[in-house]
Amino acid sequence: MSTSRESDAEIWVRAHADEWQALAADAAAAAHRNQASVDEALQTLRTYRSLLRHLATVRELMPGGVLVNVLERTCGQLHTAVNRPPRLTRASWRRLFCTDIPAAAASVRVLTLSLAALLVASALAGWWLISAFPRLISLIATPQMIAGVEHGHLWTYQMLSLAPPAMLSAGIVENNVVVVLGAFCFGILFGLGAFYIIAFNGLNIGGLLAFTHRHGLGLELLKFTLAHGFVELSVICLAAAAGTALGESVIRPQLASRAESLRRRSAELAPLLLACALLLLGSGLIEGFISPRPAISIPVRLAIGLGYWTFMLLWLSGRLCSAQRMPAAR
Repeated sequence: MSTSRESDAEIWVRAHADEWQALAADAAAAAHRNQASVDEALQTLRTYRSLLRHLATVRELMPGGVLVNVLERTCGQLHTAVNRPPRLTRASWRRLFCTDIPAAAASVRVLTLSLAALLVASALAGWWLISAFPRLISLIATPQMIAGVEHGHLWTYQMLSLAPPAMLSAGIVENNVVVVLGAFCFGILFGLGAFYIIAFNGLNIGGLLAFTHRHGLGLELLKFTLAHGFVELSVICLAAAAGTALGESVIRPQLASRAESLRRRSAELAPLLLACALLLLGSGLIEGFISPRPAISIPVRLAIGLGYWTFMLLWLSGRLCSAQRMPAAR
């Protein structure tokens, strides 16, 4: 009986030897393939299933043999190839920028508009506060800034004399990223942190505008902020809204547990943080190379600021990619 079983096994092995060689070649190609078409991916899955069936049969007919080890090693290679995480391809990048980021922005649109309204209200409050009590400016401005404005010099246009534009832009981007991360992280504290960050920045903006206006430099400060301010302030509101949305997922979880709800919401909002970082990079370049130059006129600054802001709105709404996909008119 044993001799007959071994004979049957040998016959079965010889009958499938050519097929195994082909499967092994497919497995080796799949393991080293960086990118696969749909047909190649389906063929890899078929090869994987075939090898698993053959491995089960060989384990029964020839347990502990060399052939079992060979098939197990080949199946292991294919298992790694099949379960390998996808690489970032052109399609995945396009999905990130054209689908995931607009979807994340749309999910926090109401929160963003609410925080933008808070920013405007706190800026008006800051204007009134410094106009009514000028001595409070020392709470939001350094003595050097105050002394410069009182002598008719705005601190913003002295930035280029302290550092070259490239270094200045790097410092500005770093500072903006810290502010945005703070708005995002503090927003997780049930929205209270976001409220504080937005209100604090609004009070600073309004107070500085009131102080410079009192000394005849309000238009100069407004001129300085026109090119980069629209996007910069919008990004701060976006980051604060994203952090508040995370806090809301903990307070009012939509899934079975708070931890699971937080993980799901974090994954949904992560693309929005990438968009904020990229927008801040552009804003920092504008603030470092364009904003401190007095020779650039107000209309040019306004065109740059509104143009960049319009680009941001089109991108976050998904209309930028939709416009690119529209067929050309004949």
